[in-house]
Amino acid sequence: MLMLSIPQQGLADEPIGALKVPESSVILSINGDINHRNVLTEARFDRDMLSALPQHSFETGTPWTEGSSAYSGPLMRTLLESVGSVGDSVHVSALNGYEAQIPISDFYEYDVILALERDGQSIPIREYGPLWVLYPFSQDEALLSEKMRFRAVWQVMQIHVH
Repeated sequence: MLMLSIPQQGLADEPIGALKVPESSVILSINGDINHRNVLTEARFDRDMLSALPQHSFETGTPWTEGSSAYSGPLMRTLLESVGSVGDSVHVSALNGYEAQIPISDFYEYDVILALERDGQSIPIREYGPLWVLYPFSQDEALLSEKMRFRAVWQVMQIHVH
């Protein structure tokens, strides 16, 4: 009798596609219209995985903080490319219950980052961290519109691509 072994994808300890499995606490989950997953139907990231992506930095003020700070993290377009995003928009959910719909075209029109650090330090939850979809507000006055401000989600925990 011939026995075939068919590998099962999606088990918690098996990487799927190009993503490795998180080794520490998951701080971001991406699901929806993506082609690269690492745990069941999601792409889950720990801090080290997000830090391993190419990082981008800019200095900006924000409508919610005093003065200007240097922020760094992966470009949102790079993050979405890493999961093989095939959608037109993302639904971003935050730890505090806030949600926003953002067209993916924003991430190609502007250098929007998923900020991991402010002034070289991790961003605490009480100060809009640990992850913040951040636009370079100081680089373009158009970004200070109410519509764009509502897209700058802090305390990000999940992104659904559609």
